This record gives sequence, structure tokens and C-alpha cells, in this order.
Amino acid sequence: MANKRALSWSVALRDLKDDRSRRADVREERLRTMAGLRGSAAPSLSAWRGRSGRRYVVGVHDLVEAELAEIGEAVVIAVRRDEAGIAEAVAIAAVGRGARERLHRNWLARARQSGATEMHVHRLAESEEARRAVVTDLAADADLSAA
Repeated sequence: MANKRALSWSVALRDLKDDRSRRADVREERLRTMAGLRGSAAPSLSAWRGRSGRRYVVGVHDLVEAELAEIGEAVVIAVRRDEAGIAEAVAIAAVGRGARERLHRNWLARARQSGATEMHVHRLAESEEARRAVVTDLAADADLSAA
């Protein structure tokens, strides 16, 4: 006699809905890099999955003023990691032409007070509107976002 499992459609649909809600959390998804290739340094890349399900590729940098001063128009995510290496976004900002100096003073200090040691920089959003949309998608908590 073969083992057959009866599947309840209502249970399956509930599980599918629960799975979607779990996946809706904002999270880092590490990317495979070219670490195994000879003759080239591996770029420090990662990605963040927003609440919308969109993926944003980021460059990973130390949270230092010199690095922040070199950023052009981008979305910047201040990140702290727990003992297991799981990333948590503690502050997110869209950097435009006029906002860099304000970000430099206030945002960096708040990020460090929150325990951030890394900044993840998303440079692929081309307009101010696109950068604000990325911040909205990634900022699960309203306190994370800054202009």
C-alpha cells in the first residue's frame, strides 16, 4: 500500500499566504562574488530585498567619514550585524545633491550610536524620486528613513 498524503487546499493556501508574509520582511541577501577567480579582487557586494520584493544591489563599505564623503547620488544604508552575521538596517537615507552635508553631520552620528559598522550603498537609482522610492521600500520602520 502506497503512502498518500491528503492535501487540504485551505491549509495549503494558508501556508502559502504565511510564506509570502514572512518573505515580505526587509532583509539582506548576500551575493556570490568573484572571490574564486584568480587575478582579481572580489568586490564587496550584497543585496537588500525590500517589502515590495524588489532587490537592490549594494556595495559594502566601512562606516567612515571618508567613504561617506565620496558617495554621489545614492541610497545609503547604515548596517549593524549580530553575532551570527545577520545584517540589520539601522538608518537609511537618500543622498542627493544638497543633502550630502546634512547627512554627513547628523546621519553618521545617529548610525554610529545605533551600533552601525557598515554602510551599504545603492547607486542604481537614477533620480531623486527613484531614491526616495527605494528608501520607502527598505525602511520597514519610519525612524530608519532620512532625507
